[in-house]
Amino acid sequence: MKHLLLVVGLGLFLTSLNGFATPSYKVTMNGMVCSFCAQGIEKKMKALSETKDVYVGLKNRLVVVEVKDGLTLSQDVIRKIIKDVGYEVQSIEVSEHPIEHIKSGADK
Repeated sequence: MKHLLLVVGLGLFLTSLNGFATPSYKVTMNGMVCSFCAQGIEKKMKALSETKDVYVGLKNRLVVVEVKDGLTLSQDVIRKIIKDVGYEVQSIEVSEHPIEHIKSGADK
């Protein structure tokens, strides 16, 4: 009986770890009009030690920053980087989905 409880408890614990998924930040912005703009933002965001991956969607003015497992990234840092390179943040939304999921449009 102890073994059964241990196995069930371990299973519940491992299942609950999905609740602690590493976030992605979806940033909608103004001012990004060309591929050089997009490359500059991508380069700055990828330089952060917390960053796992970055997606920049020029057509929809979207920057998605996926954070490495176990790390966090302040929205203030994201805002500052975008402002410092000359653009304006409209909104930042936290998503529990990875970049590939967001790029596919499946998170809407």
